[in-house]
Amino acid sequence: MTDLTAPAAGALELLRRFRDDPAAADGYAAACLARAKAVEPRLKAFEYLQREVARRPGPLSGIPVAIKDIIATSDMPTTNGSPIYRDHVPSADAWVVERLRNLGATILGKTVSTEFAWRHPGPTVNPWKPAHTPGGSSSGSAAAVAAGIVPLALGSQTLGSVIRPAAFNGVIGLKPSFGAIPRTGVHPLSPSLDHVGFFARRVDDVALALSLLAGTSDSDPHGRPVPGFHVDTDKGVPPLDRPRLAVVRFEQWPQVEPEQRQLFETTIVKLRDAGGTLEELALSELDRANWTTINTILASEAALIFDGLVTRHPDNTSDHLKALVLAGRAHTASDYLAAKALQQKLRSDFATQMSGFDAVLTLPAFGEAPEGLGFTGKAEYCAPWTLLGAPAVTLPAGFGRNGLPLGVQIVGAYRADYRTLGVAKWVETVLSFDSGLPCI
Repeated sequence: MTDLTAPAAGALELLRRFRDDPAAADGYAAACLARAKAVEPRLKAFEYLQREVARRPGPLSGIPVAIKDIIATSDMPTTNGSPIYRDHVPSADAWVVERLRNLGATILGKTVSTEFAWRHPGPTVNPWKPAHTPGGSSSGSAAAVAAGIVPLALGSQTLGSVIRPAAFNGVIGLKPSFGAIPRTGVHPLSPSLDHVGFFARRVDDVALALSLLAGTSDSDPHGRPVPGFHVDTDKGVPPLDRPRLAVVRFEQWPQVEPEQRQLFETTIVKLRDAGGTLEELALSELDRANWTTINTILASEAALIFDGLVTRHPDNTSDHLKALVLAGRAHTASDYLAAKALQQKLRSDFATQMSGFDAVLTLPAFGEAPEGLGFTGKAEYCAPWTLLGAPAVTLPAGFGRNGLPLGVQIVGAYRADYRTLGVAKWVETVLSFDSGLPCI
């Protein structure tokens, strides 16, 4: 039997135990809070921790969840990673937080984000090696799950802010299809690109989260519901047996660290040996155009959002945010509209290119988490799929030469989230890899 005090338990595993042992459910969140307080002086994953926690009724009763600090909470500060909002307590929960509370989840605290989910980092360290970045912008959420503090955490992605830190910390990350989860109450960075996503320890856990939290809101005009699905607490997501996978490397492949390249090749062999069909696929126009296109959209929209803020608060906004606003100001309306048109074309083309494939197999990052806390890592292997709004899952698959986690990424067709999760479950089963817990 799984020891409930063991922090590596996944959410579905916990729910099964809670069903048979309500007393364990009553104390689990409190035990997680105690662990958070014990490791927080070293990990620095949280902006705010609850003083005490209580169990609520519902499908997620007893499950503690950590919330990225750009997502509004009515009973805790929401700082957006900025000193400007240091004491800001929103008047209402974000849509996704309200849904979590109604499902019975326990909100444990607010996790560190880079400033407004952009590049200026917070103090969070990588739990595997504190001298290395945990990635960003969802730094604290990824680190909190990796350190065994919570079995589930919310993040967001506008370039690579779920997939990359999940890979750097050795946990599961899910960026659902664009529009799958309303962003109402989530501070925007680029509304055409912002996604709400999840960190957990198992594919089944992020699948459960999406099945319960997907929805629409009149206050989020970009919402488009994904086809609904149910995750059985006992069985999880059924793996999609013997899938056909498109292997995508992109032109940056020579820049990938040797250990990450070797892990990727080994993964291909394992998946073929298990009955999968894997074929190389070149997405030439997406490869060539995605980085300029996504950054044009992001900077243009971010400039509109943050221009007044950096003007009013020059001493409390970072050089990173100021540079983003300047880049956005430099783009013309024609630049922006052309980028938006190309985004739509690439999405349409990808739907055709995916015909006959169940998912893409690619990288989530160039290798291990970089040393130092000033740079959260390159996003070029995440950005194409964020631009397309396609569902993406990263899975831990090994360790690099410095003892830091490495992963692989599964990408599906737009709104084919359930099928993508089924492929990811199959890959997880074949690889049979568990990062374990770091000694933080």
